[in-house]
Amino acid sequence: MKQVFALVLAILAAGVASAQTDVVSLATQNDPAVAGAAEASVTAEAEPFAPLSAADVTLEQFLYLQRPVVIFADNPADPLFVQQVRLIAADPQALVERDVVVILDSDPAARTSVRRALRPRGFSLVLMDKDGKVMLRKPRPWDLREITHAIDKFPLRRQEMLEQMPSGR
Repeated sequence: MKQVFALVLAILAAGVASAQTDVVSLATQNDPAVAGAAEASVTAEAEPFAPLSAADVTLEQFLYLQRPVVIFADNPADPLFVQQVRLIAADPQALVERDVVVILDSDPAARTSVRRALRPRGFSLVLMDKDGKVMLRKPRPWDLREITHAIDKFPLRRQEMLEQMPSGR
């Protein structure tokens, strides 16, 4: 589990194809020390955008601060889970601009507070607004364009955009 989570963190933090190839080769080695070193190097860089483990957070801590985008799976090797993480890694800046925090939960046995609150079945992509309301649930991966387009339709996001550009231009 730690190896896969380290892989996911490194992919999102890097955001470039060459780094993805290096991380995949690291994660395929069955050496926990290598995976731990990859995870440590990612957190040491203090990237402005990195996914969070559902075991370390509660949804309430993001209320009116950030929009949670939660990616669930029953197994960290689920191809849909891996594909969704890669799609989000394509341009994390688009999510930063929308105050998005990505939360990963691929261990149903952990019964995290996030999993208990949202009750997913298998793979699930859940988009929430800053007020804590679930706005969308998707059973298949979405690319970043679809995610950002959906977020831009949220009422609180529309209000933010109007405040940033009151003239509407």
